[in-house]
Amino acid sequence: MEVLAQTRVVLWEGGSLWLVDAARFEGETRSTDFHAHHAIQVTFSLGGTFRLVAEDEASTTTDTVVAADGLHRFEAEGRIALLFVEPESRLGRGLASRHISGTLTELAPSPLLAAELAALTTSDWRAADSEIVAWGRRLVGALAADERAEIPDYRIRKVIVWASERLDRTLSLADAVPVAGLSSSRLRHLFVEQTGLPFKTYLLWLRLSKAVAIVARGSPLTAAAHEAGFSDSAHLSRTFRRMFGVAPTALQMLT
Repeated sequence: MEVLAQTRVVLWEGGSLWLVDAARFEGETRSTDFHAHHAIQVTFSLGGTFRLVAEDEASTTTDTVVAADGLHRFEAEGRIALLFVEPESRLGRGLASRHISGTLTELAPSPLLAAELAALTTSDWRAADSEIVAWGRRLVGALAADERAEIPDYRIRKVIVWASERLDRTLSLADAVPVAGLSSSRLRHLFVEQTGLPFKTYLLWLRLSKAVAIVARGSPLTAAAHEAGFSDSAHLSRTFRRMFGVAPTALQMLT
């Protein structure tokens, strides 16, 4: 498959930063399919251009927040940054409360954000993970500012941590019942209430997040699929495309 972009991905607990260089080939701008993922997405220009489109909203070409689970696609040319933030985290909830008013929300100008983005634009994308993670964390902090937000119910947080540590196994909601200390029906209801997703769907998002981290380190898709609990690399590829709008092989990972 044709490589659509060179990409550097770094992850930390609660978020990730994707530095993307979407080259123009034969006059065509790179575009994703319509897709939806559970993370909040903030798209920034690092000298490149992009256009975001949601099904029920007009497109936008400025730095923009995409709501968690919002169906969208985007076209890009040149260098952009994608900041993903877990909506269950305190910073994620603060960011959502402060900035999100629909599937797509344009960001208001911010001197602090502008300074961080200017530094990131001229940075070495092959810098140490810790350096790029620091940029990502500062961007999230600048976006969330001092917005106060509650984190999910502690029983749901326990289940998420428990599941995250067992992604190489087959898991079900019934397995999580003793962890939460709730009945199956109460856990099912509370999990959707607190995360916006059924447990099975959320588990798939956790598996994909782990697989992305493994691929970003330079491992092949087959190894990433096995470690993250997918049935095979084809299952991983289908899930990646559904949630990010492109096949994983279309992204040339920089390590």
